[in-house]
Amino acid sequence: MLELSAVDCWGILGISMKSELNMKYWLMKSEPDVYGITDLERDRITLWDGVRNYQARNYLKSMEVGDLAFFYHSNAKPPGIVGLMHIVEARVVDPTQFDPDSDYYDAKSSPDAPRWHTVRAEFVKKFPMISLEILRQTFTPEELAVVRQGNRLSVLPVEKEISDRIFNLISEQISNRTRSR
Repeated sequence: MLELSAVDCWGILGISMKSELNMKYWLMKSEPDVYGITDLERDRITLWDGVRNYQARNYLKSMEVGDLAFFYHSNAKPPGIVGLMHIVEARVVDPTQFDPDSDYYDAKSSPDAPRWHTVRAEFVKKFPMISLEILRQTFTPEELAVVRQGNRLSVLPVEKEISDRIFNLISEQISNRTRSR
């Protein structure tokens, strides 16, 4: 099997990225009936609000402009990676924490000392799903945390080598679809 780097795969996917240096990779989950990849494709840019887990929040706070994130449909049949986005604004205060009418309101948070930060993400590409089943066949839980039984974090880091392998899976899916037409 031909192994491709992330940069090679970007070309296959029609993605133009300026630099891979210091770029980090992430996996970010959302339920498709709440906010799916088609919503992001329509909106182009979104505020990734409502994350209320401290570890996921810490991952969001460590993101930098230019990082890439795999968009993962969770609580779906089947769940899986369905697209790619990049971070266009980092360390944004999540405004939903201050809104008493929001499901994500946090009475202990204040504008002077916000507890929740997030990012703005921009749509890059939608592609054929890489299902959780395929991910489990390809990666160990140590390599890709989303395949770990019981993992509920909505934001996860992805090592560069693992992101390269995910890009290869995406390229294979696209090639298989192209050949089957």
